[in-house]
Amino acid sequence: MKLLDLYQGTPMATLYVENVPDELYDALKQRARGRRKSISAEVLELLSEHIPTEAELARRRTLLRQALKIQRRSSAAQFPFPSAEEMQREDRGR
Repeated sequence: MKLLDLYQGTPMATLYVENVPDELYDALKQRARGRRKSISAEVLELLSEHIPTEAELARRRTLLRQALKIQRRSSAAQFPFPSAEEMQREDRGR
């Protein structure tokens, strides 16, 4: 589902941007034209891809907590293999 599909029929804020450098505007216009979109649609897509919402930040925090929990479990477990650091020390001693 595309971002614009989520907002159909919902009142939205309007964003005006002043003093856009010509070079940046031309690049944006060319990018939008190449994707057969309006400049507004292209800007909305770029913003949605690069500016996380509160929901996205919450999802990232949850994933980070899960990853850290897995990392702690893994580092606490004893593996039959030496760590990379131990192998480097062993190689240096040869």
